Amino acid sequence: VQLQASGGGLVQPGGSLRLSCAASGRISSITATGWYRQAPGKQRELVATITSSGGTDYAGSVKGRFTISRDNAKNTVYLQTNSLKPEDAAVYYCAADTLYYNDYGALVVGRDWGQGTQVTVSS
Repeated sequence: VQLQASGGGLVQPGGSLRLSCAASGRISSITATGWYRQAPGKQRELVATITSSGGTDYAGSVKGRFTISRDNAKNTVYLQTNSLKPEDAAVYYCAADTLYYNDYGALVVGRDWGQGTQVTVSS
């Protein structure tokens, strides 16, 4: 699966951004899509996930401010980020967990990553 993340930018504290993650390729193999972020000097952390059945989960630090959603017709997952704080600044990545049988009949479990999109929160 190939993923293209977009929508990052510079926003003032309290502002909003909508990040997009467009998928192509073996779409039917996707079991869940997640947004992760990594700030300088910190480990990459999970922000939000959405499963193929629509179930969602959020990190405690963003619950109530961020919303993950998807448009199946566009093969795109969104992350609406509201009430942004300086500590939300990071490079945001999307990743798709995949599950499929390869040409040899073997079950393949994987995670594909998109490129990051920078979110800067500053006045």
